Amino acid sequence: MTLSLTRGAEHGTPRLTDIAAQAGVSEATASRVLNGKPGVAPATRRRVVAALDVLGYERPVRLRQRSAGLIGLVIPELTNPIFPAFAQVIEQVLAGHGYTPVLCTQMPGGSTEDELVEQMEDRGVTGIVFLSGLHADTTADPVRYHRLASRRMPFVLVNGYNERITASFVSSDDRSAVRMAVRHLADLGHTRVGLAVGPTRFVPSRRKAEGFLAAVRSFCGMRADEAEAHIERTLFTVEGGHAAATALLDRGCTGLVCGSDLMALGAIRAVRERGLSVPHDVSVIGFDDSPLIPFTDPPLTTVRQPVQAMATAAVGALLEEVGGTPVQRTEFVFQPELVVRGSTARRGG
Repeated sequence: MTLSLTRGAEHGTPRLTDIAAQAGVSEATASRVLNGKPGVAPATRRRVVAALDVLGYERPVRLRQRSAGLIGLVIPELTNPIFPAFAQVIEQVLAGHGYTPVLCTQMPGGSTEDELVEQMEDRGVTGIVFLSGLHADTTADPVRYHRLASRRMPFVLVNGYNERITASFVSSDDRSAVRMAVRHLADLGHTRVGLAVGPTRFVPSRRKAEGFLAAVRSFCGMRADEAEAHIERTLFTVEGGHAAATALLDRGCTGLVCGSDLMALGAIRAVRERGLSVPHDVSVIGFDDSPLIPFTDPPLTTVRQPVQAMATAAVGALLEEVGGTPVQRTEFVFQPELVVRGSTARRGG
């Protein structure tokens, strides 16, 4: 055996048994990968390399591969945990294809999306993934994406379909997400349901509001004007959720659907400030299912975005274009999933 990572006697030396167990492969397969031997499927090889990373061991020089190129990833912020979650999965998928991700984050007072794109192009990126960028803002000028296309820069847009842009889009079904949330609350006996969502100019907010208006008419028997009065548009933050929930509670809502998990946490705080309980007095539903959400108090019922599937589809569409294969200039819509936990209960229960 030429394996430089021994079966591990001395402290701090990675053991083959640990690496194989972490990767879910046999020791023989792990040994072949670590020694650069052929005969191992690419996916299996990636699992073994990932196991090294997870266990905190440095990769042997022979496993360090030349990058296929740089791919830019533009996200709006890091404070909302759903964006780092998306970024991590997109980066993992890119790495699996041999590409090196370049993460660019828009921060207040920092570089604009256009400036970040210019910087990435200067560094020779092969393509760009935009997550909840200016494409999702209906008031933003789409000409920036037209120019990008004219420069033959492949790109894909995640969450925020814009019919004025000819590109591949990957989205979560926002209308369906709110519909299943409202139906869940209605099944629990809630008839006065409110929606806390972001500004109308953003496509995901607009679609959530459309889904809400249709759902509360169908499941709660609300009139159109009454339904509109049960929507509060604010920021996708804890503070925004708190402000929206305060207004909706004043209108007698016992069920709250929120446009993000952070907003839902703000809503729970607003409920408790009134001496009320979640879920016994008011039920609250979030959106995203960020990694730490199952550990909130109470564990948050939320609508889970299919992050893995969406990230895989976005990278796949981008790399098809990078490879010169014509791709569909359309929107690929993914169904979310309602995850019922402890923040919703039967009314008065």
